[in-house]
Amino acid sequence: MTQILDNLAKARREGVHRGITSVCSAHPVVLRAALRHARQHEVPVLIEATCNQVNHRGGYTGMQPADFLSLVRRIAEDEACPADQIVFGGDHLGPNPWRHLPAEAALAEAERMVAAYAAAGFSKLHLDCSMGCEGEPVALDDRTTAERAARLANIADNAALKAGHALPRFVIGTEVPPPGGADHVLDAVTPTAPSAVRETIAIHRDVFQTMGIADAFGRVVGVVVQPGVEFGNENVVFYNPREAADLSRVLTQEPGLVFEAHSTDYQGAAPLSALVSDGFSILKVGPELTFVLREALYGLDLIATDLVDGYGDRPLKRAMEAVMQASPDHWRRHYRGSGAETAMLRHYSLSDRIRYYWSAPQAEDAVGQLTQALSGRRIPLPLLWQHMPGAVHFADTPIDPEDILIWRVTRSLETYHAATRPGTRPDKP
Repeated sequence: MTQILDNLAKARREGVHRGITSVCSAHPVVLRAALRHARQHEVPVLIEATCNQVNHRGGYTGMQPADFLSLVRRIAEDEACPADQIVFGGDHLGPNPWRHLPAEAALAEAERMVAAYAAAGFSKLHLDCSMGCEGEPVALDDRTTAERAARLANIADNAALKAGHALPRFVIGTEVPPPGGADHVLDAVTPTAPSAVRETIAIHRDVFQTMGIADAFGRVVGVVVQPGVEFGNENVVFYNPREAADLSRVLTQEPGLVFEAHSTDYQGAAPLSALVSDGFSILKVGPELTFVLREALYGLDLIATDLVDGYGDRPLKRAMEAVMQASPDHWRRHYRGSGAETAMLRHYSLSDRIRYYWSAPQAEDAVGQLTQALSGRRIPLPLLWQHMPGAVHFADTPIDPEDILIWRVTRSLETYHAATRPGTRPDKP
């Protein structure tokens, strides 16, 4: 599996513009769609978990790294997706969840987290120690960041060896704005300065050498940079190859590396293809996949409202509003405006903070009610034209609602597939 990552830079050196999609989600439907797509197309699939989502203390999903791997592997077995096609990654692994603590206490937690990821079998680890802890600057200098990353790399190697796994591959660097999308309207995002990338790489190489773990730096496959892409709550900043040309040329001096681009959600086919062509070989996507999943669920909620006696008036949307209002911590500081504006953002923001609520019992009950109401039913063509016009091929045949959800997520995955595999096009419909 590590060879899949090693081959990214090799392909670029050989003039082949090939990449891999990093699916960053813990939603079972998104995972199923990604694994089914990988099996059908016989391509690798990179599944990632973040430090806040999954860690040794459970994260907001309640899963430790081994639990997350078990979930993905169960779904992969259901989908007959071969294990050797799946790469597991950990994203932003560092002190971020504990940055309210003094540095050494936060780093001790980060070490335990990274050890848990490596021992479980995650083979791609993004080491991100760029954020300050209690009493430190918000963003740390490159040398401090590199010293902390090297500590974590050493911990990861030891944990992987002890568990009998291959030594992991590493990604270094971070991106600005923070992961998950910005909270305000963005007019433009400046790509990372080439000089800053060169300095980040050089300092990490030097620190790893000084600490006696040069071999670990030799397994750094990528660097996270900002290519000039981002999304806010209501808009998307699209990739401009001209503005990132100098950044892309850094890779000519670092032939063993590729760039990893975060927040590539909603970019679409042409910008994604250009990113891969310019060396941004790892494309991370998360909120877009749960956004289109929510889109499909709400479309089915409308269809059931119009079609099924006794179903009610959009009970799924009403349930999600109640859940979010009862536990506002995941959205309250991110959405601003009038009551109507924040209500719209709770359900339709591109940052898709509703994704934190699908595992709530009330939400699961509402999705179950929707599934039961529509399972085996025939949806008339006019209702699909009205509420889900892209799904008209499901008309007038008995449906399984999950098939429609997976189809919708797969449409987004196909766009990434076309960008990362030269010569392919998104499947239709």
